[in-house]
Amino acid sequence: MEFVIITGMSGAGKSQAIKILEDINYYCMDNLPPALLPNFAELCSSSSKDVNKVAVVADIRGGIFFKDLFNSLDELKNKGIKYHILFLDASDEELVKRYKEQRRPHPLSSTGTIVDGIHEERLSLEEVKKRSDYIIDTTSMKMGRLKEELLSIFVQGNISYNINITVMSFGYKYGLPQDSDLVFDVRFLPNPFYIEELKSFTGNDKNVQDYVMGFDTTSTFIEKLKDMLFFLLPHYIKEGKSNLVISIGCTGGKHRSVTISNHIASILSNENYRVLLNHRDVEK
Repeated sequence: MEFVIITGMSGAGKSQAIKILEDINYYCMDNLPPALLPNFAELCSSSSKDVNKVAVVADIRGGIFFKDLFNSLDELKNKGIKYHILFLDASDEELVKRYKEQRRPHPLSSTGTIVDGIHEERLSLEEVKKRSDYIIDTTSMKMGRLKEELLSIFVQGNISYNINITVMSFGYKYGLPQDSDLVFDVRFLPNPFYIEELKSFTGNDKNVQDYVMGFDTTSTFIEKLKDMLFFLLPHYIKEGKSNLVISIGCTGGKHRSVTISNHIASILSNENYRVLLNHRDVEK
């Protein structure tokens, strides 16, 4: 039996995740007190209805009962019941935005602000996040993208690394992306803007891509950047970083940076990294 425990930050998308798993024939239970996990798993395992895929949400809504989670996980292991933990996360800023849009109180903010509740919850979930098998950061995700991620893991069996990578193209004339972790300046590459027949196109168009990628300098840069990223990413993962923004900039954010970002995103995706592509300034 496949037993998935969904947990994570309130507002990060657990309700959406369990609906997606239900649509792909998981038997689902929302807001199950952690102390009942072993009994529920045994019940499903011994069911005459051939229940072989189960997903449950166990989170901070369980209040004091959430403290039973680790005892229940140990009991599952002792009973020989294999499980996977899916942890959904999002930035504090995005969680505050979602709560305000939905006009809902945070479950831990009864005596304080939403920010206080988020901070308390993040501290409470720190250890379970470390023990999670899959971590998905939904900060920049729409429902369709979350569905793709869950299908990739639980249907196609593609276990991607526990880090969300955003590859973002941008134009220096519009300023640096504030949430960048790594920034690479590609203004040293020949600029299609000055080629009349390419000026009106972008790095999403093949003619611009062929131009930018047609130089030895570009190929050398791509190889060196790939080597650097493949060196850095395992160390970021080891240190527990779950969200990484790689920003690639040119003058206007339409040609060179878009081309290189597309190429780097493709390379990382082919290595089974979870990648979001964002062309911040391509329409400006």
